[in-house]
Amino acid sequence: MVARLIDEDPESAYAYSKVALRLASRVAAVREAGGFAAYANQKYSEALAEFRAARRMTGSAELWPVMADCERGLGRPEKALDMAGAPEVQKLDKAGQVEMRLVAAGARRDMGQLDAAIVTLQSPELASSSVQPWTARLRYAYADALLAAGREGEAREWFAKAVEADKDGSTDASDRLAELDGVEFVDAFEETDEGDGPEAEAEAEAEVEVEVEDDKD
Repeated sequence: MVARLIDEDPESAYAYSKVALRLASRVAAVREAGGFAAYANQKYSEALAEFRAARRMTGSAELWPVMADCERGLGRPEKALDMAGAPEVQKLDKAGQVEMRLVAAGARRDMGQLDAAIVTLQSPELASSSVQPWTARLRYAYADALLAAGREGEAREWFAKAVEADKDGSTDASDRLAELDGVEFVDAFEETDEGDGPEAEAEAEAEVEVEVEDDKD
């Protein structure tokens, strides 16, 4: 239930995770699920505690990037950067290492180090033309950092590259690109006038009927 609800209803996912933790707190998967549910609700201290517990049980470094991001959420970007340079990063698979790079770049931005954030994201994975599960998010983060640094032309180029890689809509790169191009989207079904409802239509019909009666007279 946590996995099913966490994206659309994180509060309910968190409630289910608390029940699971009461029933099976010694199961690593339950502690991990509890961590992600707390993380989705921005309860970073609680999430970090659950992730640490899960890591102690499994000995895996898989949760290292999200643990570092919890440190960012707690206002400790320096700690996140320390974790980005720890030996545990070398134990991560490629996806985990890219995630750690994203967290480190975010920590740099938290500290107002925009140029360092941009350099942190520059990597073989960013330069690669092949599309991987992390490609869209990496390109998006790079474009966003460039834009924050005032490099709008380069940012537009990388937002466009993020759109190319974002097949499942995991980012709002297309919206950001449209914004840079000055494109505004209008909902065709949205009422443009408060008087465009059923009451206004009835009034218009009544006016037409009155006009018809006047013509007959």
